[in-house]
Amino acid sequence: MRVLVALLIFARVLSFSPLFTKPSSLFSLTGMTETKTSAVTSSIKLHASSTSSDELIPREILFGNPEKTSPTLSPDGKHLAFLAPSEEGILNVFVRDTYDASTSRQITNDTSRGIRSVSWAQDSQTIVYMQDFEGDENFHLWAIDILQGDADAVARDLTPGENVKVSSVMTNKRFPDEIMLGTNQRDPAKFDMYRCNYKTGELTLDTENPGDVVGWGSEDESFEIREAVVRNQGDSSNTIRVRDSKDSEWRDLVTFPYGEEGNLVEFCNDGFKTCYMLSTVGRETKALIKVDLKTGETLEEISSNDNCDCRGVMLDEDTKKIRMVSYNYARTERIFFDKELEEHYEALKAEGPAGSEVGISSRTRDEKLWVVVYSCSDGPSEYRLYDTETKKTSPLFVTKPELLKYKLAPMEDVRISARDGLELVGYLTRADSEKKTPLILLVHGGPWARDFWGFSAQAQWFANRGYATLQVNFRGSTGYGKSHLHKGDGEWGVGSMQHDLSDAVQWAIDQGITDSDKICIYGGSYGGYACLAGLAFTPDLYCCGVDIVGPSNVKTLLDSIPAYWGPLRNQMLLKIGDVDKDEEFNKKISPLFHVDNIKAPLLIGQGANDPRVKQAEADQIAMSMQKKGIPVEYVLYPDEGHGFARPDNRIDFNGRVELFLKEHLGGRAEPFEKPEGSTAQFPLIENEAIV
Repeated sequence: MRVLVALLIFARVLSFSPLFTKPSSLFSLTGMTETKTSAVTSSIKLHASSTSSDELIPREILFGNPEKTSPTLSPDGKHLAFLAPSEEGILNVFVRDTYDASTSRQITNDTSRGIRSVSWAQDSQTIVYMQDFEGDENFHLWAIDILQGDADAVARDLTPGENVKVSSVMTNKRFPDEIMLGTNQRDPAKFDMYRCNYKTGELTLDTENPGDVVGWGSEDESFEIREAVVRNQGDSSNTIRVRDSKDSEWRDLVTFPYGEEGNLVEFCNDGFKTCYMLSTVGRETKALIKVDLKTGETLEEISSNDNCDCRGVMLDEDTKKIRMVSYNYARTERIFFDKELEEHYEALKAEGPAGSEVGISSRTRDEKLWVVVYSCSDGPSEYRLYDTETKKTSPLFVTKPELLKYKLAPMEDVRISARDGLELVGYLTRADSEKKTPLILLVHGGPWARDFWGFSAQAQWFANRGYATLQVNFRGSTGYGKSHLHKGDGEWGVGSMQHDLSDAVQWAIDQGITDSDKICIYGGSYGGYACLAGLAFTPDLYCCGVDIVGPSNVKTLLDSIPAYWGPLRNQMLLKIGDVDKDEEFNKKISPLFHVDNIKAPLLIGQGANDPRVKQAEADQIAMSMQKKGIPVEYVLYPDEGHGFARPDNRIDFNGRVELFLKEHLGGRAEPFEKPEGSTAQFPLIENEAIV
């Protein structure tokens, strides 16, 4: 079984991908109109110790579309699919013969937000991809035949219907004409599993959701749904249910009480006797274990790490033997159970750039050919083909080759001690290796997610403009065990989650990285909430803030979540605090009720179609600040959702942010002109005109 798309109900609730947005600000509430700026004189002079190029790296290069990205091999290895901009500058799917770049041709024709992922069906001639409408996250699954002529190629919607969302897309090499997928077409709040003949479009109900299932899994040999993940709405425990065949009764296998973390990885190839699971039960971090499918008993602990969760497991597709396990405390670490695989990784490491991390992006069915990606913090990703027989690589492409012209800043992994002694892993990208510079505290979304080492367009942008960037995996972040995760419970806003961010800022001051009067807090989704909380609850710590799709009132946030998030609500209340029953607690942690405390200027970016953090969350705090005369700028994009997918909107918002940061932090800025395709609107200016 090959999972193409995980069940989206498990998506990080308030996550936000920096790929799809960046802030900026040209507009205040003093009647300023849209203008083209002239060349900007910098108040920051670069030194020999500067980590980035003297030249301003254009925003178009940093935040525009990649030249090519996401290469994936067809199962038979004859073709390579990838994403690239069309002539109109919209990301679409292209296909080529694997070893002949000159045969590249565009096979999809998206004209709006672009396609952001691509996969192959098992017939090696059908491409499948997901697409929503203007950011509403009601993703449909589309299929297109690469053998059709370019003029005849038409993508087919395999999951039609208004407000229908697809999830849990699975393929299986033993059933090459079928795809298993989940949709909520029968009930908006529940995902049933369907068997889809992607050649004819026929969709047949396979397994109906009884109402409490939030995730599904299949058994490989039979391609039957044999696993169901059940969320108990009373106590927020998760139970793994299994069944011996499609016609058998379901039975509870393992229950993870709230506070424990775990999931089923794969069924072993032993006649449905055992399975691999990840579990924190009886230990602090997620370990890889083998479990008896009849009793739920742990038979063996295969691998664990006391400092961080088991993050990745690589299996042999046929035998299901463990080949590799990976961990990531600060950087990727691998433990090999397969000597041949270890030799391949050693060969790849020797072939790659010094200091880079290598990963497998795609493999053929016979595993003779791989696509591998080399990643580093100070350069764009590089994709290569790897021949497992010769152990040699050949180049495919670099995602953004224009970046190779510039000096880019390295990212350091750092350790920060919180006020209660908890060790926090952070990532620092300096603008200058010797001198103090202004600092941007870049807060990740989720919050049940984490930051990683690697290339960050945002961090490079900031370094080039003269700002250091600090990212920190505060308590409540994932990957560091159950205690680190649940130390964040009930600690939003005025609690220790926010204290960790404050402590990270103080660490940077103590380390001589920055001065206390030149610090910006910046983030998207939960990071946007943290920005608002930072300005409201620690008003003297930051000189400005940038909030992208961040909630301002936790109660109204939860009251407006999509129907298919319903099973998550009780768990969110346990993690955040019961804002349903405790009105005072909600007021205590919601920045909207503390606007009077805010001193620093704020820039807000919002997508009008955001299904997670609705436009009202931005409207209400922006209007309140405007009414009270507190400096605030608000940019709304009517064709965006939870983040900004369209390049023109990304570049537009980042241009506005750049001027905002220059004004308040004193860095450099590239001249700004509104991109032709930007849809930016300014509700506060319109509101001021009405008033």
